Amino acid sequence: MNIIVLTGGTSAERNVALASGKSVAKALRDAGNNVRVIDPIYGTAQPDEEKIFMDRPAIGKEFPTAEELNLYSNRKVIECINSELFDNTDIVFLALHGKFGEDGRIQSLLEMRGVKYTGTGVTSSAMAMDKNISKIMFTHYDISTPKWFMLKKGNQTELQVDENIKLQVGYPAVIKPNDEGSTVGLTIVQPDVEDVQLGKALGDAFAYSDNVMAEEYIEGRELTVAVIGGEAFPVVEIKPKDGFYDYVHKYTKGFTDYFCPADLPEKLAKHIQDKAIVAHNALGCAVYSRVDFRLNSKGDAYCLEVNTLPGMTELSLVPKAAGAAGMNFTALLNRIIELSLNK
Repeated sequence: MNIIVLTGGTSAERNVALASGKSVAKALRDAGNNVRVIDPIYGTAQPDEEKIFMDRPAIGKEFPTAEELNLYSNRKVIECINSELFDNTDIVFLALHGKFGEDGRIQSLLEMRGVKYTGTGVTSSAMAMDKNISKIMFTHYDISTPKWFMLKKGNQTELQVDENIKLQVGYPAVIKPNDEGSTVGLTIVQPDVEDVQLGKALGDAFAYSDNVMAEEYIEGRELTVAVIGGEAFPVVEIKPKDGFYDYVHKYTKGFTDYFCPADLPEKLAKHIQDKAIVAHNALGCAVYSRVDFRLNSKGDAYCLEVNTLPGMTELSLVPKAAGAAGMNFTALLNRIIELSLNK
C-alpha cells in the first residue's frame, strides 16, 4: 500500500508524535508498504525523513513551550495537506497527538482533500479533545467522572478560583488545559506544598489554552483500556516510580512500571472494560481509542478522558494492551488500517 505517516505537527505533543511516527513508519515499511513520512509544519518543502526525525529532541525531558509553538504556522499545514504530496495515497496513518492533530482539524482537511486516514472522524475527534464536552457526555451516559468546573482566561481572580475549588471539587485539585494531552500544562494543586501553588498552576494551564478545567483529584490507581474495533482489550495499570504520571514519567524509560493485564478482580476488570466501550461510543469514536480511568480504594472507577490518537511509541499503552491480547505491533497497525479503510 501507499501510506503517508503524518507526524510532528504544531501541538505541544509534537515531540511525542515524532516518536510515534518513527515507530509506525518503520513497522509499516518492514511489512512491505511504500511509506512516506510527512511533517506538516514544513508545508510543501518537506525535508528528507532523516531530518524530520533528527529534529526531535528527547521526549522525556520537556514539551515545547507555548512561545516555541507560536513559531509554527498552521497555514503551512493547510498548504501541505492541499498539495500533490497527498496524491496517489491509499491512506494517511495519523501519528499526530494533541491540539491541531487529534481535535478534528487535520481530519477535516483530509476529508475535504478526499484522502482516507486512520482513526475516528471529525466530530468525535473534536468532542474527545474537549475535556469539558467529554465529561458532559460521560455524565449523560452514566459513566462516573471526577467532579469539575471550567475557567475562562481572565474571568476569575486566583482568590475566586480558590473559593470555587473548595466549594466544588476540593483539594488536592487537578488544574489542566481543556484541550491538551500528555499532561501538558497539568498540575495537581496542593496548597500546603510550595511548588504546586494555584497561581502557578493556572498560569501553566492558561499558557496552552484559554479554557482550563479544575477537577477533583481521585486518589488511587491509574488504569487505561484500549478499545479497538469495538472490543475492549486487557486493562493496563500504570505505576509511576515516584510522583504522578506526568509528561516525564510517561515518556522516560524506566520511570514507570506497567502491568497488563492489571491485577484486578475479574468482575471489576470487566466493568471497567465495559465502561470504556460506553465512553468510546458516547463520543461517537470509530476504529480505536484509549480510555483513561482512576480507581479509588473503594473500587470505584472514574473515567478521565478518551484519547482518539493514542501514542505509538515503545512505551505506549495501546501496543502494550494489544501485546497482552496476542497482537504484535505490526498486526495492530494493520488492524487499525483495515478498520479505517472500512469505516
